[in-house]
Amino acid sequence: MHDVAKTYSTEAGDFNALNGVNLQVNAGEFLGVIGKSGAGKSTFLNMITGVDHLTSGDVIVRAKEEDISVHRLSEDELTLWRGKTLGIIFQSFQLLPMLTLIENVVMPMDLCGVYQPRLSRERALELLTLVELEDQAHKLPGQISGGQQQRVAIARALANDPPILVADEPTGSLDSVTADHIFDVFEHLVHDRGKTIIMVTHDNSLAPRFTRHVQIVDGEVLGGTAPAKGPRKRRMK
Repeated sequence: MHDVAKTYSTEAGDFNALNGVNLQVNAGEFLGVIGKSGAGKSTFLNMITGVDHLTSGDVIVRAKEEDISVHRLSEDELTLWRGKTLGIIFQSFQLLPMLTLIENVVMPMDLCGVYQPRLSRERALELLTLVELEDQAHKLPGQISGGQQQRVAIARALANDPPILVADEPTGSLDSVTADHIFDVFEHLVHDRGKTIIMVTHDNSLAPRFTRHVQIVDGEVLGGTAPAKGPRKRRMK
C-alpha cells in the first residue's frame, strides 16, 4: 500500500477514513491489523480487495510472479482477479442459506469459470474435510452452529486456491473456544499451506497469535511488532 488515502463526502463535510497508509505485507505472513470500531479497519480491507475506490495512492499485489495495481483494473478484470487471487472471509459468514455447505464452497469456482462437476465437488469436500466438516457437507447453513458456518466460510474462501486471504473480524461473534479453533485453521494455512493472511480485529489480546501486527488509529497505520517466538504452531486435529 503506497500513500493510500480514502475520503468520504458527508453532509457534515469530508471524512478521512484512511490517511496516507504505507504498508508492505510479505508472502507467508499472518498479519493482524488491530483497531477500535471506526478506526478504518474495514476501509483498509476494502482498499486491498478493490471493493471500494481509493481517493489517492496505489495498492499493488504481487501474486503468481505478477504485479497488479488493483485500482487500475477494470471492473471485469478486478472481479476475475479477485476471484482467483483473494479469499475473503466475513464476520457475518455470508453463506447462501438455500445452498448446502458443499454447494456454497463450490460457488466461487463456478463464478470464476473453472467449475467441473466431479472435480469441483471433490475439491469442495476436501476443503470441508480441512475444516473438519465433511460429515455436514449436505446440510444447509441454518442447520449448523455459527462457528461451523465460519469454518465453511474459510473453506469457501479457499475454493480457487488463492495465495492471499483477507478476514474481517472473523472471530468477533464467536465464543473463545470456537475462535481458538478458527485460529488453529489460519495457522495451519500459513505454516503448512503457504497462505498469506491479513486479518482485522478490534481485540488486542489476539496480537501474540499473529506473525506480525500493526495498529490502525484514526485512519493511520502505526508500526507493528513481531512476537519473539512467533505464533503458536499447532497441528490440526
